[in-house]
Amino acid sequence: MTALPRILLLSGGGGGARLARGFYGARRHAHCMVVTNPGDDFEHLGLTICPDTDSVLYAVSDRLDRTRGWGRDGESWKVLAELGELGGPEWFQLGDRDIALHLLRRHYLAEGWGLARVTQTLATALGIGDMAITPACESPLRTVLDTDEGTLGFQEYFVGRRCQPRVDRVRFRGGEAAEMAPPIEEFLNQGCDAVVLGPSNLYLSLNPILAISGMVEVLGRAARVFAVSPVVGNGVIKGPLAKIMGEQGLEPSALAWAELLEKMYPKLIDTFVFDEGDSGAAETLRARGYQALCCNTVMTSVADSVAFAETLIAQVQPGD
Repeated sequence: MTALPRILLLSGGGGGARLARGFYGARRHAHCMVVTNPGDDFEHLGLTICPDTDSVLYAVSDRLDRTRGWGRDGESWKVLAELGELGGPEWFQLGDRDIALHLLRRHYLAEGWGLARVTQTLATALGIGDMAITPACESPLRTVLDTDEGTLGFQEYFVGRRCQPRVDRVRFRGGEAAEMAPPIEEFLNQGCDAVVLGPSNLYLSLNPILAISGMVEVLGRAARVFAVSPVVGNGVIKGPLAKIMGEQGLEPSALAWAELLEKMYPKLIDTFVFDEGDSGAAETLRARGYQALCCNTVMTSVADSVAFAETLIAQVQPGD
C-alpha cells in the first residue's frame, strides 16, 4: 500500500477553515493536521473563546454558517437577547449553539485539560475526530494592535471597532514564551511531507502562529512549505488584509503579498500558490527563481475546497 502524504496546514480565518474542510474531504488521499491561530482567543463572560479554532471545527463538520463566514449554522440568539435586557455586553455575538461549545470547553479546562486535548475532544464530539485539529500553542498568545486610537486587543479592533482604526503595528503577547502544542511536535516527529500556509491574513492569522518561539525554524526544516495567497485579482476575498497592507504602504496585490511574506520569513517558502487569475504574479516570481503554482483557489463551496486540497496534495509525494 502506498503511503499517504502527511500535510500540516496552518489555518486562520475563513480561508483557512475552508481549506481545512477541503483537506477533510480529501482525507483518503492525505493525512492532514490543522494548526489553528490562537491570537484571536480571548476571555468573555468567563468563557474562553477561540474563534479561529471554532471556525475550523464548524467548517470541517459542516456546521459553519457559510453566509456569515463564522459561527454555527441554524443559530438562535435567545441568550444574547436576554443578556442585553439584563444590561450585559452584547458587542461580541455568541449564539445559543455556540455557547454550548464554549461551556463545554470551560468545563474541560477547569478539569485541568490542555487546550489541545480539549480541541480534539470537541472535534470527536462533532464527528470529525479522524482529523487532527490543534491550536498552535496551549499557553495564552494574544494579538495586540497599535492603532491611531491606541492599543487594542484583536477582538476590540476586529469586532468592537469593525477594523476601522488605522493599524501602525501588530504585536503578539506571549509569543516568545509560547511553545508549540504537543500534537504538532508529535505529528512532525512521525514525518511531514508538506507545510501549507492557508489563504489567511498574514498579519492577523498566520503571524501569530509563526511568532511562537522556534516555529519558523522547525517548519522550515520539516518539509516543503507552500503558501497560498489570500489575495485574488488584486483584491482580498474577505477581511481587513487589504486595508492593513495599504496602511503599511503596500499595494494589496498577490505579488505584494508574496514579497511581504518573503521579506518577513526569508527562504521559508518553497512554493507560492496563486489563483489562476494571478498568473502574472506567478510568472514574475518564477523569473526571480521562485517556484509558483497557479490553480483555482476560490472556495465558494465544499466541492471547491476539496478540489483545491486535492490539487495541493497532487504536488506532494511521501518522503519529499
